[in-house]
Amino acid sequence: MVRIKPFRGIRPPAELAEEVASRPYDVLSSAEAKAEAGEKSLLHIIKPEIDFEPMVDEHAEAVYRQAVANFKRWKENGWLIADEEEHYYVYAQTMEGRTQYGLVAACHFQDYAEGRIKKHELTRPDKEEDRMIHVRNQNANIEPVFFAYPAREDMDALVRRIVADKAPEYDFTAAGDGFRHRFWVIDDRETTERITQIFAEIPALYVADGHHRTAAAARVGAEKKETVLQSGGTYTGEEEFNYFLAVIFPDNQLKIIDYNRVVRDLNGLTPAKFVAALEADFTVTNRGREIYKPAALHDLSMYLAGEWYELKARPGTYDDTDPIGVLDVTVLSNCVLNKLLGIEDLRTDKRIDFVGGIRGLGELQRRVDSGEMAVAFALYPVSMKQLIDIADTGRIMPPKTTWFEPKLRSGLVIHALED
Repeated sequence: MVRIKPFRGIRPPAELAEEVASRPYDVLSSAEAKAEAGEKSLLHIIKPEIDFEPMVDEHAEAVYRQAVANFKRWKENGWLIADEEEHYYVYAQTMEGRTQYGLVAACHFQDYAEGRIKKHELTRPDKEEDRMIHVRNQNANIEPVFFAYPAREDMDALVRRIVADKAPEYDFTAAGDGFRHRFWVIDDRETTERITQIFAEIPALYVADGHHRTAAAARVGAEKKETVLQSGGTYTGEEEFNYFLAVIFPDNQLKIIDYNRVVRDLNGLTPAKFVAALEADFTVTNRGREIYKPAALHDLSMYLAGEWYELKARPGTYDDTDPIGVLDVTVLSNCVLNKLLGIEDLRTDKRIDFVGGIRGLGELQRRVDSGEMAVAFALYPVSMKQLIDIADTGRIMPPKTTWFEPKLRSGLVIHALED
């Protein structure tokens, strides 16, 4: 069963919440962050390369030092203030009329190490190390990770009561994404204790978004534990450094959107020969100039040479009894990217790029029409059930399979690793 706890959040005053809060570090380029960041924006802490003129590499030692200096200054200026007591928090996001309610809590690194916080993606060592440096230097989890848990009616009822009983501490619609963000502080001791009890009965949490931050936070916790033990100190497992910041949503409130692919060339084939080669594994239908969006599992779409095509996977190209084999990203990789285009490693091949469905299929068309890419593929979204099935079996999805929206807003609350 999983361990969570309330914590003393470091947060902006209500009147500064919208100004301080930002989009996550990994959804903006440095140039985009520089253009978006206001004076008090958390982007100066999570992407501090934007403070240099000209901008420098985000992994430079001076950039890591700048992040620490900025975090210190934000606290000194009163733009971030530590709560006096430990709390859980509720964070609600509203997108296109749909609202999801997450519990903001501190999760124990040992649950990740022992497989009770389950992942569905591999991490890259370089990105993991980068996030570790930030956590070590700041001695804090500046940005939360995004988890899911099997929905429970008793927890849903608690959250409904919390949000009905009082106005949120923060309530704003962000200019950058147009989504509404609301945030409540849970200050009732009985409710806090009940939340801890409920999660003690939940067998597992699932990483939805933030695999690198999760792995980095867990490694820092393990490092700090080892430091205490090697120094002969007393270790209880309840020290604050054992915990890291997460927002945990019931799985039935979450929606995964499509994560699509664009490829720079056709591996020496002409468009006509490429379409003909696809016929071996797909029923191919030319849909003309109008954008075609996949309508069901095993129904893919392709944009090539100014036209959209429906690609309906033939039986035998997928395995509906296998959690990985059923995925359309697997079908596309096996039957097209690898077989026809010679792309074997999606994580390292420079000929392929990935486009989140939030940008729309028009972005796929734009990148092909511009000449930057030769072909684009759109996929039907993975379901939460598929994600959980894969995580429960200990297997890993192909890279860039899931895209969650809305993204968590960073800067609403921070978790310090020392009391």
